[in-house]
Formats: sequence, structure tokens, C-alpha cells
Amino acid sequence: MPWPSRKRDKGAVADKKEPDAKIAKTEEETSDKEEEEKSAKPPAGSSKSGWKNWKKKESESGGEESKITYCHWLLKSEPESRLEKGVDVKFSVDDLKAQPNQTTCWDGVRNYQARNFLRSMKLGQQAFFYHSNCKEPGIVALVKIVKEAYPDHTQFDQKDPHYDSTSRKENPKWSMVDVQFVRMTKRFIPLSEIKAHHLAHKAEGGPLKDMMLFTRQRLSIQPLTQGENLQGLFNPFVRQAGSFTDGFSFLTTEEFDFVLSLEEEKPH
Repeated sequence: MPWPSRKRDKGAVADKKEPDAKIAKTEEETSDKEEEEKSAKPPAGSSKSGWKNWKKKESESGGEESKITYCHWLLKSEPESRLEKGVDVKFSVDDLKAQPNQTTCWDGVRNYQARNFLRSMKLGQQAFFYHSNCKEPGIVALVKIVKEAYPDHTQFDQKDPHYDSTSRKENPKWSMVDVQFVRMTKRFIPLSEIKAHHLAHKAEGGPLKDMMLFTRQRLSIQPLTQGENLQGLFNPFVRQAGSFTDGFSFLTTEEFDFVLSLEEEKPH
């Protein structure tokens, strides 16, 4: 389906006030072969009481720690207009909901590590839809992967901001997946709140202590390990709706569950 201006996270910033945290949706193109050959293996992946309460719930439900497996993502997308090579790359959750069957392709990823994460996404896996590069970034909805990796058509389109003249149709460099809207989160979960949990967990222990959203901020697609479960800062997505060059991150299940549980709490 044609992809009018969408979620390109090129200059997407994890927190607009922190310019260093920019997440390029069509990120810098670092040395082709060097980057491609690094098989980017996902890393293993205040709010003291929040962590204790969540841990208590986990133990009451008989949950036990599992190996780190990336099965949740955090996808970043820009909800406000921004021109990239003359094209508006805005793509909010409302734009996703307005698509046929509330489904769209996640194209524009131009970072090898982010691409490798994207290629590992499996049918049915869930991700947080994250609004990036805006006044108040944060998680707004849940989406799911409805089509696994296939060639990204924008790499061959000379009019697209993510055109790559070095990619060949017989051996395409870049891939995309299709994502579908699942539901809005019960409340907006701001980056600032996730970060507060991350810092507390980093100091005292907790599921968000190694969250990729904060340790690899430039990736717009981030996975969540089975221990992170987006509880402190979703990561598949993260990389972010619409064309995400680096618009996602992965989350462990523990991270994802923790972050998702925040929707039940009153905003701090």
C-alpha cells in the first residue's frame, strides 16, 4: 500500500529536551559492510514501591524468571509534522487507526542493527506504539505484528526520503513488517515516568534497569526481552510506526509486563 508521509523517526528524539537522544528514523548511514557484518545481537536485556508491587504480583501468579528472549517491541513514530526531503513524515496513532484494517507497513528502516531486529519480529508479537520527537514523548497504544519481514519498497523509490541507490531488487538490503492497531493504552505513559522507573531500577534492581530505550536511544525500533516487557520503557519499536529506520527497540517480557502495568496506576 502506498505510504504517504509516515512515521519516519529520523530526528526522533527520545525526549525533545535532550537533543543527544535523537533517534533517526532514517538514521545515519554508517559504513555499509562494517555495520551489516556486525550481527547486532540484542543485549540482555522514584519508583521503588512500583517495582516491589509488580514483583509481588508476578510471584503471586507463579511467574518465574526465564531466559532473555526478545518477543516484545517498542515502535517509535512522530505524531507532529516534519518535512524530510520535502515529504511530511508525520504518523501518529490516529493515522494508524485511519488506515485500512488499521494496518500499515513499517518501512524506512535504514540502520543495519534496527533492520536485523525487524527481521526477527514474529507474527502476533506485540509492541508499544511510541510517540517520539514531540512535546511529550511516550507510549500511547499497543500494536501487533501481522506480517513478518519482506522487502521494503521505499528503498527502490527515488521520490521517497528513504531511497537507497545501492540496494538491488534481486538482493534488497532493507526490510519492513506490517503492524496492526490493537488498542490504546488505558492512559498515556510518558517517557519521563518510564525513565524514573529505569533510574530507580538501575540503582536498586528491577526489570527496567537495562532497558534499551535508555541504553540505545538512537534506535527507533527496540526489542523488549522476556524480562523487560516494556514495563519501564517499551523497546520494539521498537521501532516506531511508519517508516522507521531506527524507530523501534526490543523489550523483555518482564520489561513489557512492567511497563504495561503502569497503565493501571495513577499518573505521578
